[in-house]
Amino acid sequence: MAAPQAKLADSLEVLRALQDNGAVAIPSTDLTRTHRERLRKAGFIKEAMKGWYIPSSPAEERGETTAWYASFWDFSADYLSQRFGKDWCVSPEQSLALHAGNRTVPAQLLVRAPKGGNKPTTLLHDTSIFDVRATMPPPHAVAVLDGLRLYAPAAALVHASPAVFTQSPTDSRTVLAEFADASEALVHLLEGGRSTVAGRIAGAFRNIGRDRIADDIAHGMKAAGYAIRESDPFDTTPQFAMPHRKELPDTRRIRLMWSAMRGVIADTFPEAPGRPNDTSAYLAHVEDAYAADAYNSLSIEGYRVSPELIERVREGNWNPDKDEQDREHRDALAARGYYLAFQTVKESVAAVLGSERPGSVAERDHGRWYRELFAPSVTAGLAKPADLAGYRNGSVFIRGSRHRPPPPEAVRDAMPVLFEMIDAEDNPAVRIVLGHFIFVYIHPYMDGNGRIGRFLMNVMMAAAGHPWTVIPVRRRDAYMDALEQASTKQDIGPFCDFLGALVQGRHQPDLFPELR
Repeated sequence: MAAPQAKLADSLEVLRALQDNGAVAIPSTDLTRTHRERLRKAGFIKEAMKGWYIPSSPAEERGETTAWYASFWDFSADYLSQRFGKDWCVSPEQSLALHAGNRTVPAQLLVRAPKGGNKPTTLLHDTSIFDVRATMPPPHAVAVLDGLRLYAPAAALVHASPAVFTQSPTDSRTVLAEFADASEALVHLLEGGRSTVAGRIAGAFRNIGRDRIADDIAHGMKAAGYAIRESDPFDTTPQFAMPHRKELPDTRRIRLMWSAMRGVIADTFPEAPGRPNDTSAYLAHVEDAYAADAYNSLSIEGYRVSPELIERVREGNWNPDKDEQDREHRDALAARGYYLAFQTVKESVAAVLGSERPGSVAERDHGRWYRELFAPSVTAGLAKPADLAGYRNGSVFIRGSRHRPPPPEAVRDAMPVLFEMIDAEDNPAVRIVLGHFIFVYIHPYMDGNGRIGRFLMNVMMAAAGHPWTVIPVRRRDAYMDALEQASTKQDIGPFCDFLGALVQGRHQPDLFPELR
């Protein structure tokens, strides 16, 4: 009789074959009852909805959302294609969001399908799919993106509810900015004689500074015998001119987020004291903050470090060449990397205190912070040298977050723009808050993004004259919740308030809670 391990291995072979064929949504009919129960009991699959499964990890804790949020879009595309074939399409509003690079997992995904059931299908973690029984748009109005059948960008703009321009202005403007001329939009407007919609779309293009496209829509409709009355569907006007050079949607979206969020920060964040006169005293304060900063920043990321370990690393009593425990101890490696990175960040702080432009310093130095952060793991043989190459080449997911960071190709397009915006920003508070937020929103590295984002924040703090600021691990939930609000709801207020309270000295005591 085969051992239990051998039986599980057989079931895993079946699961691997399904995954090798691209399966994310696995119907129960694709697995025998024996394989299904064996894999489910061992934690290698979980039920996403009745009769459908997704691959999972046995190490995942009960209630953990990361695997589901990471697989939501792939599962939806797979499930809907298996159920409806090609006769389904995501709603115009959600199509706009996805074309804009907004991959936030929605509470409910609205889908059109001629054979839709007009009812919600409940999924994991309070998400659902609602398939509306409705006719499909014509083939030229459909675009396929990562397996998802969407309204093409122009069709989405024409068919979306007018409310999308006020409720999702960043997504709407991001898509509008992708158009080079009026032809694609005019096809859909003229097909249905949509004069009212044409006035709205023309006003939307004029709102972002694309006057020629707005005029061409008006002239095209008039030539076909339709009179239009132009109206601006947005309730705000962008505070900057959208660049005409070609950028990926994720990058345009980040520009618009910066523009939309900066006003809230400028109005509410504590006033900057200005660069200190005594650079040596400021750097001494930074060094004094090291132990608390290392303890809290590493603890936020889930490392189990103690003040004793941090001091041992600082004093040089950490030796992976002679001490097997140090070489294999993940937390010790993280602490050593943090120490090395902290020293390079101090050099960046000294540079901005010497009046170098903070955006230029951060762009020049952040790669070095990253390399120092992970150099001990490479030296110890627990990470590959290629891991120090730079920005990620694969997808990454944030634990427990509905926000899905941009794909690798978008990272390389967006990062120079982040530093460009920091460099051009004249308000130190905006550089602090959005420098940190946009960095972790992009998530340019496979690991270390939170730590480097906090380093970046403190370099911006120094440029403004604020003291080095520690984010306490006991405030981790509030910190992560505020970042989530900014990422998924475009509400930067909670994160601005959170950092502002720290700058003003609130929530700073008790930075070593384990010693209470």
